[in-house]
Amino acid sequence: MVLCCDGTLIGFVHLDGDEIPAVKEVMDIEEADGQGFFLHPCKKYCDGCTIYDQRPRQCGKFKCGLLNSVEQKELAFDSAVETIGMVKQKKDAIEQNLATLPFELKSGSFYFQMVELKKLLQKPLPESALTQNHLKLISDLEQLDTLLIEKFDVSLD
Repeated sequence: MVLCCDGTLIGFVHLDGDEIPAVKEVMDIEEADGQGFFLHPCKKYCDGCTIYDQRPRQCGKFKCGLLNSVEQKELAFDSAVETIGMVKQKKDAIEQNLATLPFELKSGSFYFQMVELKKLLQKPLPESALTQNHLKLISDLEQLDTLLIEKFDVSLD
């Protein structure tokens, strides 16, 4: 799965007012004040973009740092694939750990869940409340954020 479309790298896609009518024909969007957006994960992505020829401008223009590195031949394709695999493993570990902890996250987007989780974890907890799962989650989240910053030029902020 593509890390931008599944909500790992970015949480939403902004739509310019002039593209709203065309995008609205192929998917549900939110609108306000002549602007539009949709949250990730994208409901039109399933083993490939099902609206590729009609995708929003932001989707067509988005290039993460990893893709830029491959295109500029600073990074081999196989290394990029390996990095993507590491991000997916870290994401899976975080999601599995989250299922065991009493956090009630509001967003359906992984990106926004991680932003929300970072804010929750910044509040001091009594040491007695920190379980091994909490500590593992904090570590995994820090590692994921570092990986996204260093390799993809995005951050969970």
